Amino acid sequence: MSLEEIESRVGSLIQADTITQLKSAVWKERLEAITSFKEQVEALTSLDPSVEILIRLLCVLPGWNEKNVQVQQQLIDIITHIASTASKFPKKCVVLCLLGITERVADIKTRGQAMKCLTTFCEAVGPGFIFERLYKIMKEHKNPKVLSEGLLWMVSAVDDFGISYLKLKDLIEFCKDTGLQSSAAATRNSTIKLIGSLHKFVGPDIKSFLSDVKPALLSALDAEYEKNPFEGASAVPKKTVKVTDSTSTLSAGGADGLPREDISEKITPTLLKGLESSDWKIRLESIESVNKILEEANKRIQPIGTGELFGALRNRLHDSNKNLIMATLSTIGALASAMGQPVEKSSKGILSDILKCLGDNKKNMRECTLSTLDSWLAAAHLDKMVPYVTAALTDAKLGAEGRKDLFDWLSKQLVGLIDFPDAVQLLKPSASAMTDKSADVRKAAETCFSEILRICGQETVTKNLRDIQGSALAIIVERMKSYGGFQESFESGRSASASIATKSSTKTGKTNGSRHGSKAVPSRTVPTKGSRQEPIMSIQDINIQSQALLNVKDSNKDDRERLVVRRFKFEELRLEQIQDLENDVMRYFREDLHRRLLSTDFKKQVDGIEMLQKALPSMGRELIEVLDILLKWFVLRICESNTSCLLKVLEFLPELLDMFRNESYVMTEAEAAIFIPCLVEKSGHNIEKVREKMRELMKQIVHTYSAAKTFPYILEGLRSRNNRTRIECADLVGFLLDNHGAEISGQLKSLQIVASLTSERDGDTRKAALNTLATGFKILGDDIWRYVGKLTEAQRSMLDDRFKWKAREMEKRKEGRPGEARAALRRSVRDSGSDPAEQSGEVSRSITVPIFNRENYGHPEVHTDRLPMTQTYSGVGPTDWNESLDIITYGSPEQSVEGMKVICHELAQATADPDGSAMDDVVKDADRLVSCLANKVAKTFDFSLTGASSRSCKYVLNTLMQTFQNKRLAHAVKQSTLDSLITELLLWLLDERVPQMDDGSQLLRALNVLMLKILDNADRTSSFAVLINLLRPLDPSRWPAPAINESLVIRNQKFSDLVVKCLIKLTKVLQNTIHDVDLDRILQSIHIYLQELGMDEIRKRAGADDKPLRMVKTVLHELVKLRGTAIKGHLSMVPIDMQPQPIILAYIDLNLQTLAAARMLTPSGPAGQTHWSDSTANNPAPTAQSADAQLKQELAAIFKKIGDKQTCSIGLYELYRITQLYPQVDIFSQLQNASDAFRTYIRDGLAQMEKNAAAGRTPSSVPLSTPPPAALNLSPNPLSPVNANTLNDSRNLNARAEPTNFSLPPSYAEHDQGFNVISPRVSSYSQSALQHNLDDSRNERLPSGVSNGTLDAIRERMKSIQLGSSAVNPDPRNRPLIQVNGNVNNHPVPEVHGAGNRVQGGILPMDEKALSGLQARMERLKSGSFDSL
Repeated sequence: MSLEEIESRVGSLIQADTITQLKSAVWKERLEAITSFKEQVEALTSLDPSVEILIRLLCVLPGWNEKNVQVQQQLIDIITHIASTASKFPKKCVVLCLLGITERVADIKTRGQAMKCLTTFCEAVGPGFIFERLYKIMKEHKNPKVLSEGLLWMVSAVDDFGISYLKLKDLIEFCKDTGLQSSAAATRNSTIKLIGSLHKFVGPDIKSFLSDVKPALLSALDAEYEKNPFEGASAVPKKTVKVTDSTSTLSAGGADGLPREDISEKITPTLLKGLESSDWKIRLESIESVNKILEEANKRIQPIGTGELFGALRNRLHDSNKNLIMATLSTIGALASAMGQPVEKSSKGILSDILKCLGDNKKNMRECTLSTLDSWLAAAHLDKMVPYVTAALTDAKLGAEGRKDLFDWLSKQLVGLIDFPDAVQLLKPSASAMTDKSADVRKAAETCFSEILRICGQETVTKNLRDIQGSALAIIVERMKSYGGFQESFESGRSASASIATKSSTKTGKTNGSRHGSKAVPSRTVPTKGSRQEPIMSIQDINIQSQALLNVKDSNKDDRERLVVRRFKFEELRLEQIQDLENDVMRYFREDLHRRLLSTDFKKQVDGIEMLQKALPSMGRELIEVLDILLKWFVLRICESNTSCLLKVLEFLPELLDMFRNESYVMTEAEAAIFIPCLVEKSGHNIEKVREKMRELMKQIVHTYSAAKTFPYILEGLRSRNNRTRIECADLVGFLLDNHGAEISGQLKSLQIVASLTSERDGDTRKAALNTLATGFKILGDDIWRYVGKLTEAQRSMLDDRFKWKAREMEKRKEGRPGEARAALRRSVRDSGSDPAEQSGEVSRSITVPIFNRENYGHPEVHTDRLPMTQTYSGVGPTDWNESLDIITYGSPEQSVEGMKVICHELAQATADPDGSAMDDVVKDADRLVSCLANKVAKTFDFSLTGASSRSCKYVLNTLMQTFQNKRLAHAVKQSTLDSLITELLLWLLDERVPQMDDGSQLLRALNVLMLKILDNADRTSSFAVLINLLRPLDPSRWPAPAINESLVIRNQKFSDLVVKCLIKLTKVLQNTIHDVDLDRILQSIHIYLQELGMDEIRKRAGADDKPLRMVKTVLHELVKLRGTAIKGHLSMVPIDMQPQPIILAYIDLNLQTLAAARMLTPSGPAGQTHWSDSTANNPAPTAQSADAQLKQELAAIFKKIGDKQTCSIGLYELYRITQLYPQVDIFSQLQNASDAFRTYIRDGLAQMEKNAAAGRTPSSVPLSTPPPAALNLSPNPLSPVNANTLNDSRNLNARAEPTNFSLPPSYAEHDQGFNVISPRVSSYSQSALQHNLDDSRNERLPSGVSNGTLDAIRERMKSIQLGSSAVNPDPRNRPLIQVNGNVNNHPVPEVHGAGNRVQGGILPMDEKALSGLQARMERLKSGSFDSL
């Protein structure tokens, strides 16, 4: 801004004389003026509107080049006054002043005022903004004083404002790279003072960022740290910032403001693999690499991506090399220190493994572990560590020395604590340790107990003595006697505490005697029969009998089940899960019941189960509500392996399952995932009686739950390390095959796991596997070899012998031959579609499946009346293509997998021989196949979302992929089917539940790849039509699930975005595929879309930049660009004569004019042309160069058709027309690179076409591609479009550039015969009238694959004409014509007489009107049949 402009804007704010004097060369006058300026500014009542203009004026007059010190001081004072007085000081004003103020800081005469001004700037806009700009100014300035004094000001700014507004990483780097590297001592000293000031707020962690500094500087920094000790939260800033925004409150680190680095990219697969290497040297190098990464990150890291690293380090804690374990412990401690509090969540429970290292008998290992615990404690909080420490203290493997060290460490941490309620969790392990054999452990535990008592207080400790029994309780009572009144309050408290006190008092003498004897009493002391516990406990029970046994009022089972991890492999409950279980039991179970269930005494646990048994008949519904909690408790008891309690559990569970059956209740997936894995894993118990009960319980679960859903759990048991478990699971597989083969028929591939057990060393395991496979052979016959996988010769021989033995046994028992019952069942299913009872008398369990989960859209060809609404299938696999399609359509997702296997096999065989009859058969059924699979997509995904395997989803996507990989099959899919499939795939791509499914990421990738394959290989015309149609708002019922977190508008917008992406992919390659699409159908789809929107909506959306509308315009623009003016000849399916005109016409005109202006084509006509007629007749002639290029393009397309055996006849006819239109064009000059055989074929073909034309056998139904413009400049006398034959110059609107589904009979003779057949079918119409209707009814379109002019085409066209008639007239001659493009021709159709209008062979006459819709429309306009537009 110039000085004149500034003066004009200052106006009356500052007197003109003052500004004139500021320009004076005499310093006294300038000083007087600046003093006056200051007084005038201070007198202003409102500075805010004038801040910027005043600052700009001061920067120019007197400006920063002022030499007089007094004037400079006054200048800085005025700026300081403005910055402090204005309510908002713009940042641009700061930028204008900053360089000048910084230079004044270097001058001792103006330093005070300049530093004060900078501080004022910080108050106005925040110190972060000032610091960021000072870095560059100070670094690049030539005066070293600017840097040194600027650093000193930064010291004062940090003291005044703290670090919350600063980006510490940038500041520390500036200090390291610029300040400490300076050759000037003053600059280095200033930098050291600044870092010391930061230490007061940040603490010792700042040292890790300066580890690479020279030793001399480090010692100076250490001395500065001592002068500025870490104050932490007590370091309160002295000044505040007036305006707080997002940029002024940036803090790039954690609570201390220091930045943390993301190391996820450095945790490479190579590093993780090195940690698992078999070479200890490589493992050590990998551990050291982790330490190096921490050093490079200044020992401050983010938790992102460290999960796998902790998992790998966790394995190293169990390394055989003790030195590596200690190195790992040190690294974990460093990781914890570097990560801070998030380490607790990112470490995946590694703390329990760290604590196990205390069990080592080497002192240095235990010391290293305690050092790691110190680092962990510094990062996390002690309350997060207590659950792990409690579990470690009760672990017998820890050893006396380890427990002693851990108690000592705990006591040390508890000493300084006052309020720590979690300390009470340490009470039970401390009490148990006070009865330990080791005196050192007892002493350490007593010290720890004293700290717990001090922190929690007597009352809290007393309340938590319920689970402490025997001598441990007696010792605690003795230790607590020093607290006055303890005994009285303890005995007069709750009855539970009273009973425990009574019990302990009866055993105190014995306990005290044993303390000083040679043998200590174990912590779990069983009370004697003479104790008074039972009577007192029964009194307590009587007091609470009025309460309900289960309190399910606030129970939310669904929320609990969402937290259940559904996996087939059993994992023991973690410590936090056990604590959650105890909390749930105490919340929902009555006090006397939960005390028994949570007791460590197995007898009380048995009493609790008996209470549940008694309540089972009357409280079935309540038990179902808390079933998940109860099953977790059963899992805990089964894992503890107390035989008495376990047998009681196994006695209760069958009764519970019987109750389920009576209540018609089936376990949920979450409940099954809680209990069945444990039952399977523990089914190999070492006690035979327990194994028998578990075996019967598993069979009962199979009956009441689902064999198909139980089967994966049993298969996982086959991988167990326990041989007895594997034997039991193998027997269960045989049981399922024999009794529930129908339900597991889709999972028979898993028999290869059983087959692999035949190679085990254990004889019983091999025997169980052979027996199971023999059962399978009995049912499946020789088909079982398909399911056993790859076997060694020895295994095959073993199986063969067993199968032969089984066959002989079946023959002796007259059970038929192996697989015979299955074959009979297959025949019955194929013949009757039902599942009859098997001949053995056992009825196979069938599954009733509803055909559709959601409304069936776009599938009129799916005939639901072929089978009943519910269909049953047994375990019989499909035998042929049709049966497979039926099973896919009507079977359950699991059953349909077998059908899809057969389909994939057939597709593979057909693809291997693309020219064979098998491929032809498959092509005929391709649409039905894709229709079935499209319906199945939703069912399989819905099924998998219930927690089932995603196997059926993978199969349905794979089958679709295999279908659409073949272009012939993809092209055979109808548009309606393609619409349904594409919609379904896009909906599931958007479904947020898919990533949470089993293998969800793989399914998303498969959906993406399948969509790309459909876009590549399906009929592009249909793809365009479907996608343009899908740009409209989707019916809400089509979505797989109701919207939860987003509105329907947002969901539709996401869907439209996906559709737009698909259209972009198709449009990008449109230049190469323009001859493969039916432009008429695409333009019709665009027309319908635009008309449904309407002009008002289009204008509204254009302003909002609507993606779907913009995409449609892009497609239309690309079509116009590629076809030019010829695009007007492809509007046969658009009613171009309707009123008002179709919107698409305006857009085509606009595109033509725009492209013509860009010299990309010749305009189709003068601007503002409103009547659309034949472009070759009405448009100006294009240039010879563009016409010649278009002719070459047309010839290339024609030669391509001739090269395809399906379209060769069309190509030859079009080439013949070109030779007739342009005899001067040398066709064969375009075939210079073709073979002689091809050139001969062309000549012979053209000669045959000429003979057919001479005989009058030219087929009128051949689709004609757009001929080149009639005014080609190829000869001195070009053909005139008016005088030329209308057969040649008229454009048939129903023509396609290159029809993909079009086929002609081998010869025109056959075509003529087909045409003759129509005579008796259309006796009520004259042939000329029929021809007129066929040409003018442009809103009707032949179905894909039906040749115009054949019998089928005539039937379809006749049907459409009859349906479109406005009225029914019995007189065919007076019947009005179908509405044509918005106008109805009510004139009677004249009957054609005379032989001149007849053509040999029954061919319809080919006059001008019949050949070209546009030409006919022009004639009607001339005759006045239509009103002019």
